[in-house]
Amino acid sequence: MKFEDLLLEIGGFGRFQIFILFILCLPRINLPMHFLLHNFLAATPSHHCAIPHQEAFVNLTMEEVLLISIPQEPDGTYSSCEMFSQPQFHLLLNSSLQPENNSIIQHCQHGWVYDHSQFTSTISTQWDLVCEQRGLNQATATFFFIGVTMGAVIFGYLSDRFGRKAMLLLSLVFSVIFGMLSAASVSYSMLAITRTLTGVALSGVSLIILPFGMEWVDIQHRTFSGILTSIFWSIGNMLLAMVAYLVREWHWLLVAVTGPCLLSIVCLWWVPESARWLIANGKVKQAQRHLLQCARMNGREDFTVSPEAWMAAHLYSYISLFRTPVLRKISLCSGAVWFGVAFSYYGMSMNLTGFGLNMYLSQFVLGIIEIPAKMIMYVLVNRVGRRQSQAWTLILTGLSIGANVIIPKSETLFCGRGRGSTHLFLTVVCTTMVPYLSRQNGMGYTSFVARLGGALAPLVFLLDEVWRSLPEVTYCAVAVCCGSVAFLLPETLNVRLPEVSSILPCTWKSLLD
Repeated sequence: MKFEDLLLEIGGFGRFQIFILFILCLPRINLPMHFLLHNFLAATPSHHCAIPHQEAFVNLTMEEVLLISIPQEPDGTYSSCEMFSQPQFHLLLNSSLQPENNSIIQHCQHGWVYDHSQFTSTISTQWDLVCEQRGLNQATATFFFIGVTMGAVIFGYLSDRFGRKAMLLLSLVFSVIFGMLSAASVSYSMLAITRTLTGVALSGVSLIILPFGMEWVDIQHRTFSGILTSIFWSIGNMLLAMVAYLVREWHWLLVAVTGPCLLSIVCLWWVPESARWLIANGKVKQAQRHLLQCARMNGREDFTVSPEAWMAAHLYSYISLFRTPVLRKISLCSGAVWFGVAFSYYGMSMNLTGFGLNMYLSQFVLGIIEIPAKMIMYVLVNRVGRRQSQAWTLILTGLSIGANVIIPKSETLFCGRGRGSTHLFLTVVCTTMVPYLSRQNGMGYTSFVARLGGALAPLVFLLDEVWRSLPEVTYCAVAVCCGSVAFLLPETLNVRLPEVSSILPCTWKSLLD
């Protein structure tokens, strides 16, 4: 008997499934609070070189001290990374006569002075990650996503080997441990290591939640369950803005965004292991117990089934994803699409200051915009299909990013980019329903490639030193190219999920034989 038929008998989407999905959505809220934390954790406030022997200028105002000590940029603002080697007192008479001799201009020699009106402290102000050290500041996000990338491979295999629930619990526990250690960091090296390990742990949460919930849901409601968990990501986006607004000190901000994992650990007690996974591993009696629990909660008291009707299957490895020509094509194309999605999404999400709005408001508005956008996508993926929806949202998002190179930034484009980013991240969830031989290995592989995109996205901002618009051009080109690859993927609308006992549905088997 196929598992989809069992779900129909016990209720494919009843009170039991709603209860399970709600609990699994709690840790989903916590994910964007860490994945997008870099915006506030590593924010760089306005700053200028520290001026030595400032007590010698007691007769001058602070503005006059800056005028004779710090060179001005063409727009009239003071340089963030340079200072005069000697005070230029003649500028007090005519400030427009900026020195043309670059030999009297040098890099900051005595540290920096930061504006603390918006942030009490960030890692930038803590360890002076500005100017020549700016790359280390951006690398903090890259270290985190490198951890997420490694975790995708690790937890993709472990959740198939040892179960969804056990690995989800393990990842939450380690997320708390490494998150708190990050908050206690006393050096940049310690922060880089602990944030990387936090990424490894949180990758398990990101990877397991969606398929864990969908394995309890029937075909008709799997897209709805996907959008439900995705909406909780948007809620986490909004909560991050609120928490960051209230907590302006980076140590306590890390504590505030890590603490909710404890609630998820407690609530996970009431979530049963995936019956699909139990059957796949021959634990049919335990699976029968959970199925009976589901049937009773859904009001199907007359449900009975013999465990002998179920078949166990052996587990597959990542190599299975590339075993046949068609599967190789699906795996490579899916990986390219996921890379483009993550690269574009995090490239936009980590550039809040580029929208010209208050960064807290930008973060909050991004979260709000995502919710109606995902509802629209819910209709589109069921009417148009996954392939067309994924391809065009990724292409249009790339084009809207590129339009900002030509058209001055406005709130309209800000909204378009926000909606585009959420469209493509919702739809890519649906494209994971390609017929992988092992669902968690497939999720692990695509998540691994996506996190490579997430790891590279923050570093692209450094290209603005070559050409100011080069980062946006890069995000645009990658999004359009990867969106075009999505047209090569097969359509999966209303296709039965692959069973562990008969790995592929019949419509796919004919292609792979």
